[in-house]
Amino acid sequence: MLRIWSLVVLVLALLGLFAWAADFVTLQGERTVYTAGCEQGNWQGHHCSGKLVAGDRHRFRALKIHAEVLFWTVGSKEPSGKFSDCTIKDGRNWVCKPGPETPRAIAREMALGKPVPDPNGLTRPFHPIPKWRWMLLRWGITLGNEASD
Repeated sequence: MLRIWSLVVLVLALLGLFAWAADFVTLQGERTVYTAGCEQGNWQGHHCSGKLVAGDRHRFRALKIHAEVLFWTVGSKEPSGKFSDCTIKDGRNWVCKPGPETPRAIAREMALGKPVPDPNGLTRPFHPIPKWRWMLLRWGITLGNEASD
């Protein structure tokens, strides 16, 4: 009986770890976008000609009742920004009209939990990667020079 419970606890712990690393579990209405940087090189599409490094983490919080999306860069001294004219289905699916804060954000739309690059180039460029890969890069472990989520 103890073996069965130990196995159940182990499986649940592994599922929880996977959910956390894949960013499947997030706060209600909030989404973090992990990015990669290109050190000692340039971006050519999703390929870095130098060394791939952990980039900024950009956080978005959708406030459906106010039709607003707040955004900020984790650990940055730059103040948070806000989109005010948004259509919000949930924290993983929303779109906002361009406004004065648009150039400070990496995206003004989120679809299926992924940021959508602005087709008009009004937002900052970014190279998203999965949370687990961002963590490896932060520890100095690189797995190639391609950035894709």
